[in-house]
Amino acid sequence: MINRRHALGLLTAASILPNRSFANVSYQRSEFRDDLSKRFFDLGTTGTFVAYKVDDYLIIASDKVRSGEGKLPASTFKIPNSVIALETGVVEDPDKDVFKWDGETRSIEAWNKDHTLRSAIAVSAVPVYQEIARRIGVERMQKYVDLFDYGNRDIGGGIDQFWLTGNLRIDPVQQIDFVDRLRRGVLPVSKRSQELTRDILPVTKVGDATIRAKSGLLGAEQGKPSLGWMVGWVEKGSSTTVFAMNMDCREQSHIAARMTVVQQCLADIVAY
Repeated sequence: MINRRHALGLLTAASILPNRSFANVSYQRSEFRDDLSKRFFDLGTTGTFVAYKVDDYLIIASDKVRSGEGKLPASTFKIPNSVIALETGVVEDPDKDVFKWDGETRSIEAWNKDHTLRSAIAVSAVPVYQEIARRIGVERMQKYVDLFDYGNRDIGGGIDQFWLTGNLRIDPVQQIDFVDRLRRGVLPVSKRSQELTRDILPVTKVGDATIRAKSGLLGAEQGKPSLGWMVGWVEKGSSTTVFAMNMDCREQSHIAARMTVVQQCLADIVAY
């Protein structure tokens, strides 16, 4: 197998570490596009965008540094959390199993109600996914995070906090690696768990293209946002591009701009 980071060209030869192949392909090309960084500059912030154009075996990154820096995944961890919940039976049916609101009023109104897995991921309901993580438990959670080779695989910091304020870190390249395996249905879990997770991911239509993606926002539950994520893939006809973006959210407008930046970058690389 090829070295994932070597294939992406995101680290210098001196810093290459052995790792599993990024994707099940025999060869990959990579390129850096400084013009993509301008999308963040125009917003008055900094960030990184990485994309994998599947049909072209092409990795495109906006930079050589931040694209390989691990960050807390925030609510993008709802993707693996959903897979694990379905695989362990914590959730049997994403449309019928109901998580009752605990009665605590939170600043995000959409969280103050009962939710299914589908409705919870749609509004990124942190309290629901914290309850899911508690039901999964530390032992099973660690087992699956290890099986997925997800980020640094460190779930220290509390079973309901490790992806929000704890020790878990993941970089955009690793995000793409994980999401691409989910997209292809090759994670080491049942096909059903992967199919259902793909099905509940929020969908955005852009012309005749379909974007399936999950956002993340560090500090959202405290009302103090600091880092925004968007990870997923876009399909147009038979073409697919997997992507990961994170950016510093320095003002309120940056939160809403996450999907806008992703769409701009995808258009810049002619992903749709």
